[in-house]
Amino acid sequence: MTVAAPEPIARDDIRGQIRERALAVGFSAVGFAPAALSDANRENLAEYLRRGYHGDMGWLVGKAERRGDPRVLWPEARSVVALGISYAPEDDPLDNLSRAATGNISVYARGRDYHEVLKKRLRVLGRWIGEEFDCGIKIFVDTAPVMEKPLAQQAGLGWQGKHTNLVSRAHGSWMFLGEVYTTLDLAADPPVEDHCGSCHRCMDVCPTNAFPAPYQLDARRCISYLTIEHAGPIDRELRPLMGNRIYGCDDCLAVCPWNKFAQAGGDPELKPRHELTAPRLAELARLDDGEFRRLFSKTAIKRSGRDRFVRNVLIALGNSGDAKIVPVVESLLDDQAPVVRGAAVWALSQLAPHDVFKRWQAEKMPHENDVDVQNEWRSAMLDPQE
Repeated sequence: MTVAAPEPIARDDIRGQIRERALAVGFSAVGFAPAALSDANRENLAEYLRRGYHGDMGWLVGKAERRGDPRVLWPEARSVVALGISYAPEDDPLDNLSRAATGNISVYARGRDYHEVLKKRLRVLGRWIGEEFDCGIKIFVDTAPVMEKPLAQQAGLGWQGKHTNLVSRAHGSWMFLGEVYTTLDLAADPPVEDHCGSCHRCMDVCPTNAFPAPYQLDARRCISYLTIEHAGPIDRELRPLMGNRIYGCDDCLAVCPWNKFAQAGGDPELKPRHELTAPRLAELARLDDGEFRRLFSKTAIKRSGRDRFVRNVLIALGNSGDAKIVPVVESLLDDQAPVVRGAAVWALSQLAPHDVFKRWQAEKMPHENDVDVQNEWRSAMLDPQE
């Protein structure tokens, strides 16, 4: 006797109940996909890693197998509930780029840490799904080895644009993504086709030319990667291109034409903090570790740590052209963190007259015991700013 394989649960009441509950919990978009990814998705990830586009993010290599196959991550998973929260800004996030005395922080990081907001809502939704339908569930955000953007595309939330981020016809380029994996075998939503067409604004606007080709991102040139993930000195050739971007970069997201359909997110838990909308660089440069932690408490910025953040601020100060800030930068030549001292050297080389900079070099360089900082002094003297 042949036993037919069980059909996926297609009853709209289950999917409809999950969708309704997800929206009530605070999600902006809901879709359903099988707990599987295509061979093309896995090959794209493998090629990305082969080319070294991941930079210092070694965990991508170590967890590539789990990232490329949801059932390696959790063998019992049958379906994925893909979820999104809109964080579309009220104002143009690129307006602040022309204000050299202030720092530009990516829109997503101006409010509460989205990881915590997503996790809280995913737990509420996941617990309800598990109890209501007597099934297993696991929740994930982007800190787990999940290819969330391909899954979101399969679930009908949007498509991966040429900037490699998800684009939604309803929410533009501004969505946080999370997933509930479940043992329920639910019918999938139709995947969304690519609607980028011939547009390549996102690639053209990139300050550091981080897109080698459409749908490809070289993180080693991406300002978001450089200011958040990269721990050491930033390549000298890229520093002038960073402008006043001190945490992340919104350029490729902000110019997407689909944003015209996105309404401002308005989520009270993700509301931007006023003091992070256009912070003064001079004040940020003075932050010690305790002050940094207090200012950025409960934000994503806190994860990067004070030293990496002040490094970014110093690069922005070097790009500001404001010589009045030299005393603040000079005070950081003796900072305890080598990455901060090195960035201070570069910033001074951009702001101070060559003869003044040379005096600092004669005083500080002989006592410097870090190779990277020594190299900063030498490189600055080879290419001084007159």
